[in-house]
This record gives sequence, structure tokens and C-alpha cells, in this order.
Amino acid sequence: MSEENNPLEVLRDRTLKGLETLRGASGWVIGVGCALAVLGVAALFSLGVATAATVTLVGVAMLLAGVVEVVHGFRQRGTGRMALWILLGALYIACGILVLRNPVLAAGVLTLMLGAALIASGVVRVVISLQVRQVTKAWGWLAASGVATGVLGGIILLRWPASSQTTLGLLLGLDLLFAGLGWLLVGLALRRLTARVAN
Repeated sequence: MSEENNPLEVLRDRTLKGLETLRGASGWVIGVGCALAVLGVAALFSLGVATAATVTLVGVAMLLAGVVEVVHGFRQRGTGRMALWILLGALYIACGILVLRNPVLAAGVLTLMLGAALIASGVVRVVISLQVRQVTKAWGWLAASGVATGVLGGIILLRWPASSQTTLGLLLGLDLLFAGLGWLLVGLALRRLTARVAN
């Protein structure tokens, strides 16, 4: 069997080419991770600006969703659902405009909804943990997670409306920071893996 037809040689060559691609991608992954982490730190140092950016993003997303719903509604002509799709789209567009025109009020409403959702989520986690305690030893971790989530929601609601000035920005900053650190670690691990396998 010739070397070019040897399946092991073909597999080895393809693996090495794949590793080179991963090694090249690891630089991009590390770069994206660093950029996200820097943006996260910046957001944490400027919570008001980060909250405004979050609210603006929500408003723009609602506008875009509304346009998509309206376009989809017109494509439903003759199905009997056209008016509902257009009405839903118009509602999204109107809410998006309201969010963009009054970001302070929108931040207050979103923060209030977030606090309530965290409390509800915490209660559900505690209830589920009690239901699965016979099945798994990790039920305590789930219960603790539920209590922590509920307490966080309670703190947000107790400090509302003042909490609406910083809460969304804080969450955005933490999300960007941890996402950045996660991608940075993935990129470094890819670089180490490709270096180890290539040698």
C-alpha cells in the first residue's frame, strides 16, 4: 500500500491541517476574549452608561423584531393571520420607540421585571430541589442556587427604583467580563493543545 493511500497517513495529515487551523483560530479567540473582558471592565466602571447601552439595545431589538413581524404579516396574506402578525409587529415597534424615547423609564420597568423574575426563578429552583432530593445528593446546591437567586431578586426590588440606574449595566459588565475570560481560557487551551499535539 502506497504512503498516499495509507488511511493512517491521510488521517494524520488531515489532523495536522486541522490543528494548524485551530492554532490560527486560537489567536482570534484570545483576541475576542481580551476585547470582551476589557469591555466588561469598562462597563463595570461606568454602570450608568452600560445600563443606557443595555436599554438602547433592547429598544433596537424590539424595533427590528417589530419590522420582521410586520413583514411576515404581509407575507401571510390570505391565511387569516395577517392582521394578528401586523398587530403584533406594530406593538413591538411601538414598545421599541417608547424604550428608545424614554430609556430611564424603560430601565426602571426592565429592572422591576428582572427582580420579579429572579424571585420567581429562585422559588421554582427551591421547589424543584425539594422534589429531587431523594434522587440526587446535589439537591442542596440547587436549593442554595434558588435561595441566592431569590435573595438577589429581593435586593433588586427593595432598592428599586434606585437599582434601575445600575443593575442592568452591572449585569452587562459581568456578562462581558466572564464571557471574555471564558473565551480567553478557551483560546489559551486551544493554543496549548495544538502545540502539544503538533510536537
